Amino acid sequence: MTKRLFEIDPWVIQTTALATDDKRLQESITAIGNGYMGMRGNFEEHYSGDTHRGIYLAGVWFPDKTRVGWWKNGYPKYFGKAINSPDFLSIPITVNGVDVDLAKVAYQDFSLRLDMHNGVLRRQFTVTIKDAQVRFAFMRFMSNQTRSLAVIQVQAEVLAGKAQIVFAPRIDGDVHNEDANYDESFWQPKAVAPNCLTMATKPNPFGTPRFTVTEKMANTFSGDGTVSRHMTQGTQAVQEILTTELEAGQQATLVKYVAVITSRDVPKDQQPTAAQAVLDAAVAKPVTTHLAEHTAVWAKRWARSDVQIHGDDAAQQGIRFNILQLFMTYYGEDARLNVGPKGFTGEKYGGATYWDTEAYIVPMYLATAAPKVTEHLLEYRYDQLPGAFHNARQQGLKGALYPMVTFDGIECHNEWEITFEEIHRNASVAFAIYNYTDYTGDTDYVLTKGVDVLVAIARFWADRVHFSKRNGQYMIHGVTGPNEYENNVNNNWYTNKMAQWCLRYTLQILAQVSDQKAQALAVSGAEKAQWQDIIDRMYLPEDAELGIFVQHDGFLDKDLRPASALDPAERPLNQHWSWDKILRSPFIKQADVLQGIYYLDDEFTLAQKRRNFDFYEPMTVHESSLSACIHSIIAAEIGEVDKAVALYQRTARLDLDNYNNDTEDGLHITSMTGSWLAIVQGFAGMRHKNGQLRFKPFCPDNWTGYQFKLNFRGRLLVVAVDNAGCTLTVEKGDALRVFVDSQPITLTPGVAQHLAN
Repeated sequence: MTKRLFEIDPWVIQTTALATDDKRLQESITAIGNGYMGMRGNFEEHYSGDTHRGIYLAGVWFPDKTRVGWWKNGYPKYFGKAINSPDFLSIPITVNGVDVDLAKVAYQDFSLRLDMHNGVLRRQFTVTIKDAQVRFAFMRFMSNQTRSLAVIQVQAEVLAGKAQIVFAPRIDGDVHNEDANYDESFWQPKAVAPNCLTMATKPNPFGTPRFTVTEKMANTFSGDGTVSRHMTQGTQAVQEILTTELEAGQQATLVKYVAVITSRDVPKDQQPTAAQAVLDAAVAKPVTTHLAEHTAVWAKRWARSDVQIHGDDAAQQGIRFNILQLFMTYYGEDARLNVGPKGFTGEKYGGATYWDTEAYIVPMYLATAAPKVTEHLLEYRYDQLPGAFHNARQQGLKGALYPMVTFDGIECHNEWEITFEEIHRNASVAFAIYNYTDYTGDTDYVLTKGVDVLVAIARFWADRVHFSKRNGQYMIHGVTGPNEYENNVNNNWYTNKMAQWCLRYTLQILAQVSDQKAQALAVSGAEKAQWQDIIDRMYLPEDAELGIFVQHDGFLDKDLRPASALDPAERPLNQHWSWDKILRSPFIKQADVLQGIYYLDDEFTLAQKRRNFDFYEPMTVHESSLSACIHSIIAAEIGEVDKAVALYQRTARLDLDNYNNDTEDGLHITSMTGSWLAIVQGFAGMRHKNGQLRFKPFCPDNWTGYQFKLNFRGRLLVVAVDNAGCTLTVEKGDALRVFVDSQPITLTPGVAQHLAN
């Protein structure tokens, strides 16, 4: 863990130091967005030091060629990339002819502040240039009221002397991805006009969509001095030059409104008009009104999702930061979108959708947002079912194989051992349908659209297994389980177990569909019998002596030793060891067997959970951002309270404290639900089954209490836990019967019910 770059505060991410050696890390942590677009925490003005400038637009991507000399049949034709969009943040500034560049000019009173109430980023500093002392204050946000609008404000106040200040707000299409080959650009200019730039992604040979983006700015100026202004434009950039002269005590304010319109929503020839309409509405209102409207949206979100922690400000800051970044990335407004692993904070991992969404995002969004948010996530997979069929056909298999990484349903990851061996992601897609159905009680989706997905996945599993005549059991060879530190293994317990579960659940749902739907699905009696035979005779490796489920055939033959035996200087392993050495080691990247125990919680005894946790957790290095929360939840359930709290701290502050030494590449967005899961499912022990909620709460010793809310079947439930017990209240909706420590409790609306320890 590196030194903390930001102060501990329950509602604010702030610092008074410019971390020049960790500038990229600072930029990742101060990234902002609104689900439609977002950006890293770069500076508006020019900065010549080390930096990673990045602005990203939801659903806008590029299929980069991946075919190489060792290309094999079935290998993806391209690697899908989240691409850096034309830069609309930039506002170069000069004072008395000198470029304001904090890598070169001396500065004082620097501050950087991300307000978690509303995702507004502010920055301030003072420079002295040629006898003029000028204080600059910046503010920016991506509007949640008008999602295609960015608001960027710069205020300059002369504290001493005289200053000629030149602002040069611009839109620049000459941008590149960090991983682009030979500095190639994914963008080509299409039209340049005053204040407006239209760019299109370059042609590609894969038949995937090309995107056109129009960005248009309107700059307003107010202040004590006069201003002269003129426009300039090049082949792929537009810029306005605003010059003012101020004396001591005088100030000026520039507001840069930017409208961003993409071909996902508006045809190319209509984009400039649409952008102008956004700007006309924007400049008609003061910045304070835009900010108030934006903040009001956030207030509604926090009212149903905030988790309050008392007695530990670091833990409090961590979970609010995670919720903020999640909701700035995705809030379900557009069913065509999903949750990218880096969101709007970086380019690493490329694709927009991983299995992380179904495994980690869905449970939290079910409880903290309107049902339509999760419905859109399910619709996203349903709409991409044709791509899943294509992926399976590429491997010569029946049914549907959902992609490991995708933008449009077609697999676009370029690592074979991940792309076509980590097939367990199919099970998470199915499990999300179960999770939604059981939590909400809504069966309409699963019986109409969801069952199409389930049957397609079941057909894949039935074709992917093989029958071992020697053992008289079905097996699955050549896979990668959730533990990506092992590839091409046979009979990964988690994969086999979840394939078995998928087949069983699909048969259960098929028994409930209408005759018309059953006829359309055309699942024959012979096919159902085959699925049942696989369920009955699936091979699930176990070791009776150890009393554990074996991660895969051969795992127990490894040089088994705990992660505590490692030299700390060798951690993280993926930054110090060769891949060959990692694959041969016993060290586990993230929950694997324990992931299955977490999913199918009620199928295992407490003793089974404890034995498997005690065996696997010591070998787990938690070098996946998805790891700590699952271990924290199971640790809480088996009574390992100290371990549960320590692992919560890791998942809550993974990026703020840079645990895995990789946050400079961007935040771990899809694992950010982990802190919520660890508290709600871990510390509070929340589970749901057949329409009933169960709790088994405890309060960490170093906390005085915590509180959260759950949306559940038309109710808003408040759960408060402290060292004396827990209090449950139905804040909205009808009475609710729940179980606390296995005891049934009926909650009356508006009446707080306290249960002592």
